[in-house]
Amino acid sequence: MKTEIKNAFGKTIFTAEYEAANQLVHNEWFGYQTRGGIIAASNAGLEVIARHRCPHLLNDNTAVLGPWDHAVEWIAQDWTPRAIAAGLTHFAHVVSPESFAALSAQAMASGIAGSFEMRIFSSVPEARTWLRTAR
Repeated sequence: MKTEIKNAFGKTIFTAEYEAANQLVHNEWFGYQTRGGIIAASNAGLEVIARHRCPHLLNDNTAVLGPWDHAVEWIAQDWTPRAIAAGLTHFAHVVSPESFAALSAQAMASGIAGSFEMRIFSSVPEARTWLRTAR
């Protein structure tokens, strides 16, 4: 079952789904992200990780518009410890390299360094391959 979060205008900003066959949670983010939207969506995705005690997260930001560095500190300080407690060990983050979101991803990677294994990719197939070999 897919979890979906919408913004105040009814637009989908986030989906999360457990892929049993691939043993991963697949998050997809869309459009501009507010701090409140990021918190709500991240918490919803974390519930999926915790429900399945899933160690692998495929976090796809290729459809994100603009930066989201206004939530990086919250992700590092609040979300990350709870994700580790829920069983997360490997985080594959997919971004478009030319986007402002890629800069936010780099800031996030720096903020959570050493918490769990995180790698940044430019394509979903690359990220999936890494998660398969991370087992």
